[in-house]
Amino acid sequence: MKKFMILIFPVVLFLAGCKNSDGVFLYSLEDDKTLGAETAAQIAADPATYPVLDRNSNQAAYAYLEEMKTMILNGGEVKHKDDFDWNLYIIDDPSTLNAFCTPGGYIYVYTGLINYLEDASSLAGVMGHEIGHADHRHSMSQIQKQMGISLLISAFVDENSSALVQLGTQMVANLTTLAFSRSDETEADKSSVEYLCPTDFEADGAANFFIKIEAEGGTQPPQFLSTHPNPDNRVQNIQEEASGLSCGNEAADPMINGVSYQTFQGYFN
Repeated sequence: MKKFMILIFPVVLFLAGCKNSDGVFLYSLEDDKTLGAETAAQIAADPATYPVLDRNSNQAAYAYLEEMKTMILNGGEVKHKDDFDWNLYIIDDPSTLNAFCTPGGYIYVYTGLINYLEDASSLAGVMGHEIGHADHRHSMSQIQKQMGISLLISAFVDENSSALVQLGTQMVANLTTLAFSRSDETEADKSSVEYLCPTDFEADGAANFFIKIEAEGGTQPPQFLSTHPNPDNRVQNIQEEASGLSCGNEAADPMINGVSYQTFQGYFN
């Protein structure tokens, strides 16, 4: 037992002290990718809950959304652009206003959200928000808080164990509904503006969802855009961030691959 204590505690203290710009992480970027891949596999295995559109049968729709994603990633502001694969999927659920991005950059967008929003910048703003969560590793931070130090100790007790994979699999069912903190949401909003600023999209596109939903009576936003802070403040913060960056030459609805947003929406009707 004494040997165990001597071996484990220095490692824990060393890793707990390893900081990056996003804070303290006991997980590596490879862990993000592993957990994201596990999540994607489970989603693919549950078409009743997640009816992902076949890529070959929906080539035009995927081409549009893939180009939108590429424009955001190539703006030069996504920190982990080259660390994650940034795979993208469309979930065919017209009644759900949602989008999410797992650790490691697996992006999921619901057709309900696509049809609800009115222009390309609005959807790009939401996508930028979700990319921001993965880029700043917010889900991994939340998982780390929930699991605590036990995961790290388990992994070092048995070097050949798959503690991370096993515990990560247990979290898969909760990844799409992890509650981000107020600071996480604010950071993702800010990042969305930063990501879109160098592109042809309106940098404050993420605010359009709140503006639209409040105009329709203030229905509670879905999980992917939680009410922390409240929608009024988020609209103001997003717009002020865009104004402060002096973004220019943007359009609400730029053509993507020669296709308008309305044509893109028609792929799902």
